[in-house]
Amino acid sequence: MSKVAAIIFAGGSGVRMGAGKPKQFLEVDGRPIIIHTLDIFENHPAVDEIYIACKEDFIGQLKRMIRRFDISKVKAIVPGGTTGMGSIYNALKASAEQCPEDTIVLIHDGVRPFISADLIDKVISTVIEDGAAVTCTPLFETPIISKGGEIVEETPVRADCYTAQAPQAFRLGMILKAHEIVRRNNPEYDGIIDNCTMMNSLGMAVPIVKGPRSNIKVTTPEDLFMFKAMLEYRETRDALGLD
Repeated sequence: MSKVAAIIFAGGSGVRMGAGKPKQFLEVDGRPIIIHTLDIFENHPAVDEIYIACKEDFIGQLKRMIRRFDISKVKAIVPGGTTGMGSIYNALKASAEQCPEDTIVLIHDGVRPFISADLIDKVISTVIEDGAAVTCTPLFETPIISKGGEIVEETPVRADCYTAQAPQAFRLGMILKAHEIVRRNNPEYDGIIDNCTMMNSLGMAVPIVKGPRSNIKVTTPEDLFMFKAMLEYRETRDALGLD
């Protein structure tokens, strides 16, 4: 099988969390959130390497954390960009220095720490079969479109709607080329919120891998409380030997 690399972007500022420091460095159950995330890829047998884009002022701190928690698969930590997509591009470029073009890259949020090994397996398999994959969950509430945020303008059919999550996965050569095409005229990625959106804008259909609702992104204080509760539930379940 092709090499598999995790591309982790951890450039958030933590403004919505109100924590005074990037949310990926908040400790939960004795470990920073970013370490919870990295542990999953560190312990997955199919993942060969990890590349991280991080806020430049925190690179030294992250390196110390990686040594402290014995994360051995990290090959490079690079400064993040001015946008999330720019950060991903920087990490992709770093991976391209050591990985061949057919490497499967799993692009994942540093603050999405509850991804499962089973989901990683499914995403990798989908890339092998179809060339790309985006993790999604079905919507469980009614979606509403309102361009001005004041009145309901449209209510799409809920069964047709999904929430895009991570990982989003591609072949390294293909996704890096796509970034370079977009950056020629749009270096700040205006209007492009993630890699799936970017690939769609270039005419590529990205297959969906359905993921669990537990694959949350820790962005707000409410998310942080939810993550803590999920960890406690998992520890209790494992202690009792429950499925």
